[in-house]
Amino acid sequence: MKKIMFLLLSFTLFAPSVMAAEVEIKWTEPDKYSDIHEGENHRKNFRKQIFTNFEKHFSKLASQLPEGQILKVEVTNVDLAGTTFHSGINRIRVIKDMYPPRMKFSYQLLNTDNSIAVEGEADLKDINYMMGRSLRYRSDTLGYEKGMLDKWFAEIFKPLIEN
Repeated sequence: MKKIMFLLLSFTLFAPSVMAAEVEIKWTEPDKYSDIHEGENHRKNFRKQIFTNFEKHFSKLASQLPEGQILKVEVTNVDLAGTTFHSGINRIRVIKDMYPPRMKFSYQLLNTDNSIAVEGEADLKDINYMMGRSLRYRSDTLGYEKGMLDKWFAEIFKPLIEN
């Protein structure tokens, strides 16, 4: 039994690591985005948290792409699921099906020689976001938006995803 555990651990430690594509994200004129409105958070901190969360998710998606490629994304609009309302002295975000998540951006996937493998414009909107939500992002910040990005990524990059 100890021999088997040692072999499994050895394979895990010494297996060749697969590097993922790099990600570069540019947030163009975020003050003009449809909805980066905080609930109870300070606006600057809220925006930073949202952008960091999106950047991590794009990196996670890019980890499926071949090593050495670069995914460049220029975000031009974000409209988070739900909307914010004033409730007394507080602002709260209310999630209803009439406020779907939306995101608009351009993208390029560059090969190791800087040639363009894939490029395009994305104007995402998930009007069924409350109906088809999987348990995957159930308690996750930006879960609705991440699900929408997952669908886009799978559709656009399916031929390039390494198995």
